[in-house]
Amino acid sequence: MTPTQIEIPRIEVRRWTAQEFERLVLESDPKVAVFDCDGTLWSGDAGYEFMVWSLERGLVSRSTSDWIDTRHRAYRAGLVSELAICGEMVQIYAGLREQELCEAAAQYFLEFVEHRIFPEMTALVARLRERGVHLWAVSSTNRWVVAEGVRRFGFPEERVLAADVRVDKGIITSELIDVPTDEGKAESLRRVGLATPDAVFGNSIHDLAMLEIARNPFPVNPSPALIEAAAKHSWGYFLPESADSNETAVTGE
Repeated sequence: MTPTQIEIPRIEVRRWTAQEFERLVLESDPKVAVFDCDGTLWSGDAGYEFMVWSLERGLVSRSTSDWIDTRHRAYRAGLVSELAICGEMVQIYAGLREQELCEAAAQYFLEFVEHRIFPEMTALVARLRERGVHLWAVSSTNRWVVAEGVRRFGFPEERVLAADVRVDKGIITSELIDVPTDEGKAESLRRVGLATPDAVFGNSIHDLAMLEIARNPFPVNPSPALIEAAAKHSWGYFLPESADSNETAVTGE
């Protein structure tokens, strides 16, 4: 080694087996468990995919479709923030009947997402429900898709915190209610009285803030950025078997 070279030790992050993961979660004996959705309960980015699907079906005007496409391209180029784009991806449905969006979300999830649910997470959530654990979902994906997805796990709709707008007499407005992402996820939890949740599960760096406030943080299917953060915090992580052969955490949720 020359005098100008510095050897930087590599920090290993422990990868839990499915058995270790379930044991650690159950031994933590949570009364409240909080879950991110896209990339954590199922693979892929259901929020973005639903938006594209709904635009192709003509649920919004051509001008709105072109506008959000331009905005999303700017987001991918780093010119629009995560917070802004997640809010705008909900606001584009202003003027539609909420029932129409609920029906569209149900059809979309059944056809394109349900088969991507991680079996290990289904089993874990079922065990938690048996113990009477209060289940919460926190996501920057729109509320209609999230509520439809977590309904399959037994989450009550009133415990869904997601990107949302005000609905007036059944009609969707553009008035934002919440966009839980990054620190906003922790803030949304604090607003409902969960300043320190017993257990939190998330897959991306946008889940870091709520993982940090948890008594027991559980990274699942983590992105490279979250693995790096997990190393700094000395956390382990769990990678579902069906995600093992794919790139981790394709979602920005």
